[in-house]
Amino acid sequence: MPVDSPDPPAQLETQLETRLESLFDDRSLRPIGGEDGTLAATGLVDGLKAVAFVRLGTMGAAGCEAVVRAYDLAVRERLPVVGLWRSGGARVAEGIESLHGAGRIFAAMTHASGVVPQISVVSGTAAGGAAYGPALTDIVIASEGGRVFVPGADVVHAGGYDDPATAPPAKPGKPGGVVHVVAKTDAGALTVARRITALLGRQGRVMPEEVADADLGGVLPDDPRRAYDVKPIVAGLLDDGCEPVELQPKWAPNITTTLGRLGGRTVGVIANNPIRLGGCLDSASAEKAARFVRMCDSFGVPLVVIVDVPGYLPGVAQEHDGVVRRGAKLLHAFAEAVVPRVTLVTRKDYGGAYIAMNSRALGATRVFAWPSADGLAVMGAVAAVRVLHRRELAAATEEERPAVERRLVAEHEKIAGGLRRAQDSGVVDEVVEPARTRRAIALAIAGAAPARGAHRNIPL
Repeated sequence: MPVDSPDPPAQLETQLETRLESLFDDRSLRPIGGEDGTLAATGLVDGLKAVAFVRLGTMGAAGCEAVVRAYDLAVRERLPVVGLWRSGGARVAEGIESLHGAGRIFAAMTHASGVVPQISVVSGTAAGGAAYGPALTDIVIASEGGRVFVPGADVVHAGGYDDPATAPPAKPGKPGGVVHVVAKTDAGALTVARRITALLGRQGRVMPEEVADADLGGVLPDDPRRAYDVKPIVAGLLDDGCEPVELQPKWAPNITTTLGRLGGRTVGVIANNPIRLGGCLDSASAEKAARFVRMCDSFGVPLVVIVDVPGYLPGVAQEHDGVVRRGAKLLHAFAEAVVPRVTLVTRKDYGGAYIAMNSRALGATRVFAWPSADGLAVMGAVAAVRVLHRRELAAATEEERPAVERRLVAEHEKIAGGLRRAQDSGVVDEVVEPARTRRAIALAIAGAAPARGAHRNIPL
């Protein structure tokens, strides 16, 4: 397991201060304690008071206690916490005292969950206890080449296992969904940490009168069966003056989760992305979205849900991957959420995925739809006809079958779904033109009572 820095104490203290100074506004750092490769401090992040700590080397009991004290202050004063991690985990030489210290950090993080925003920045290796520390926080940022894994090198070698530290630099956030944002450099990771701290710690108030409309519908292909990338719609929805942050873009990319501002107010945006798996929900994307919903709800961040979903991805592999269990997390997250949450259906919204994507039944504040959103039903008309009228289709000759199917599809569309029926039944509140979408959503959020969920942000 990696050992602490061999640098003299004075030089190590300078390194620790330099890292925190890179996070805080100029000359705002105020140390509040630290020892044994750890330094905690308060400071300003874009003018917002925050607590931060930096952890270098293996985790000794004294350094762990400094992190716990920093968390106590953050919770007491309701301040965001930013942790900077480069550590090999618990210190072998200290034995059980080191493990006890790491456990106290985990307890402090859990007690702060859903109370204050927690952001972790990983540079280099975060192993053992230093992996679970970031994993318990709300958002994990890593610089390229950063690695987050459980056993340290000595433990791995002693047990005869493969050593992740000797592997090529990982693509954090892609295979396991642990890391939310990857930056090219350590400085870039700190910049992202500052942006997220400001978004969650100073959320602002929505001002619909300052929201300029923009035509968001130009992204949709003329052919409703063609895929497209939803990210330009998300970017067009959010304010230009504040760069949004997409979380976990490489993990479950068939759904996007983004923090940004709308009308000056921090919002979370969840969107199906048809360019990946046709926008289907699957086990990983349901879990990704559920965690994002719960995080936003725990901090009172309103949600905007952009829907274009053909249903859940079918297949035995999905069943084995827990699609029912993990899909239920998304249902639970939306049904439990109390923040204002607005849904926009752009094209189609089918089956169980219709319910899961912040439907009226789960308590959506408002449900809007574009005129192009004519696919609201249990399934697509063609698929439904092939299920409901399979005998009639089988009885038709091969030459007659296409015409028979078209007739049955047209009849089915009149009686079984579509935008007009969705409005008549009250599951869609209003049809809005793409050019009016930004203002309509801003007004819906402004008109809703602010609320905040009373739950922890467990790492699903």
